[in-house]
Amino acid sequence: MSSTFALADLPSNGNPMPEPTIKLRSYRGGDAEAFRLLNEAWIEKYFGLEDADRKILNDPEGYVLAKGGHIFFATAAGAPIGCCGLMPIAPGEYEVVKMAVAEEWQGRGIGRRVLEYTVEQARALGAKRLYLETNNTLKNAVHLYEALGFQHLPPKQSPYVRANVFMEMWF
Repeated sequence: MSSTFALADLPSNGNPMPEPTIKLRSYRGGDAEAFRLLNEAWIEKYFGLEDADRKILNDPEGYVLAKGGHIFFATAAGAPIGCCGLMPIAPGEYEVVKMAVAEEWQGRGIGRRVLEYTVEQARALGAKRLYLETNNTLKNAVHLYEALGFQHLPPKQSPYVRANVFMEMWF
């Protein structure tokens, strides 16, 4: 997903545009397309969409929010540039799902910020445990999860063919 502006753009005075302020917020009506596009970009780049992806990405309001889940966004100048979701899996337990940062915004700590925000929101919701599935190809993501306190679990069955790393965090 591309934002409505590029950091390399220059205003008429020739000075570089300042980096916009990154804001974190909950899902709002109209965010479904941004959620889908942010996630499709990284999934297609590294793996290919699976049926389990399509279920969530084609209906985040029905598949995540209506089931008691939450989706959070990082925005720049009002445009969504990153996201992360929480899907309930048991009382007091959520799965961290569909964390994404637009490619042109990667490497600036936005993934860390949106994940930290998601973890904070889970705590505020009374979560006792967070769980996630990822792939060892995504080394930066795995390192980020480890840095924030997620612990590795043994392999298990997953609805995702690509899932080969399983992690959890207890509060």
